[in-house]
Amino acid sequence: MNRAYKCATQHKPTRSNNAGYKKLKNLFMVIFKRKIITLLFSAIAFFIFPVTGITQAEIESGEGLFDSDSVLQITLSGNIRDLLNDRGDDPKYHSLVVSYSEKDGEKISITAEAKTRGHFRKLMGNCSYPPLLLRFFKSDTLDASVFRTQQKIKLVMPCRADDYIVYEWLVYKLYNIVTPKSFRARLVSVTLADNKNKKNVSPFYGILLEEETQMAKRNNEVAVERKMRPEDTQQDDFLKMAVFEYLVGNTDWSVQYLQNIKLIAADSIQVPTTVPYDFDHAGIVNTPYANPAEELKMNSVRERRYRGYCMQDMKEFDSVVALYNRLKPAIYNLYTSCQLLSAKYVKSTLKYLDDFYATINDPVALQKEFSYPCDKNGTGNVVIKGLKED
Repeated sequence: MNRAYKCATQHKPTRSNNAGYKKLKNLFMVIFKRKIITLLFSAIAFFIFPVTGITQAEIESGEGLFDSDSVLQITLSGNIRDLLNDRGDDPKYHSLVVSYSEKDGEKISITAEAKTRGHFRKLMGNCSYPPLLLRFFKSDTLDASVFRTQQKIKLVMPCRADDYIVYEWLVYKLYNIVTPKSFRARLVSVTLADNKNKKNVSPFYGILLEEETQMAKRNNEVAVERKMRPEDTQQDDFLKMAVFEYLVGNTDWSVQYLQNIKLIAADSIQVPTTVPYDFDHAGIVNTPYANPAEELKMNSVRERRYRGYCMQDMKEFDSVVALYNRLKPAIYNLYTSCQLLSAKYVKSTLKYLDDFYATINDPVALQKEFSYPCDKNGTGNVVIKGLKED
C-alpha cells in the first residue's frame, strides 16, 4: 500500500496504471470531501453564531464572557448540598450542570463539575456559601456558549449578604479602569437547583473571575510565580497598584507571600507586574467580617494605610497622582451610574473617594500618607502573610 502510494505521487497517473490511478483518485476524493465538509461547517457557523449572539471573531479572540456588564443569570444543578458541605482541606469535585439562557431565550446547559476552594470564606462558621471552582468538559455545547474559552473559572459566592458581592465586583471594575493588567469580572445571578432538596433558594449575586493565564495572555504576558520583594517588580505598575489598594482601603495583600497578588511578565525571567485580586476586606466594600491584621494596629478597614515600600522622593508619585486625577470622572461614574447600589452606599462611597482625592492633591497629606513605609516606628513595613489563597 505504501509503495503504491509513493509511486502514484511520483508519477502522473495514467489509465494504464489502473491500481495506482484508482488509489490516487480515492485519495483526492477524500481530500475533496473534507474540504467541502469544512466549508459547509463554516457556512453553518456563519449563520448560527449571530443568532446565538456569538460571532466568529469573538470565538477566535476568546472574547465573550467578560465583554458585557449585564448580569448573567446562571443555574447550578446537581447535588448542591453535598458540594457546599464539602469544605475540608481536600475537597473533591462534584458533578453539576451550568445553565443559562441566550438573548433569544434558548437555554444552554453545560456539563461541568465544581469544588469548594479558599480558606476563610470556605469555613462553615464564617460564610453562608463557600467560593467555588468550576471546571468544564469539552463539548460542542461548551464551544457554542459564553463559557467557550473557559476550562476552569472561579465563582465568588456571597459570604453574608450578596450586596457585598456587588461592591466587590465594582472594585474589580474600578481597577479595570486603571489598567488592563487586571482581572476582569462578570457579575452573575446564581440559582441553586439541588437534585435532592427541592426547596427553592432565592437567586443571589456571584462573581465569575477571569482565569490567571487568560488575563496574562490578554496582556501579551505569562503568569509567573516566584518569591520576591515588591521593590523588584515593575515600579510604575506597582505604584498604580499600591495606590489603588490605598484608594479602596485594602491592606490584605503582600508581594512577598503572593497574598492576593498575582505576577505576570513578558517571560519567566523578566521583571514582573503585580496584579491584585480578592477585595472583600477592602474598606470600600466594608464586609461585616473584615478586620485589619492585628500587626497593622488599625481600627477598621475603612481606615486607609499605604502599604507600598519606602520612597523618600514624593516626585515618584507624580505620574500616578496625575493618572488617578485623570480617571476621577470615570471612577465616580462607576458608582453613580450603577443601578444595583442603594443611595446610602453611593453617598458613603463618594465621600470615601473624596477623602482619597483630598489626600493625593494635598502635598502635606500625600507626604504623610505615602512616606509611611519609611517610618521605622510604624507598621508600614509589616508583611501580610495572610491565610491560604481564596
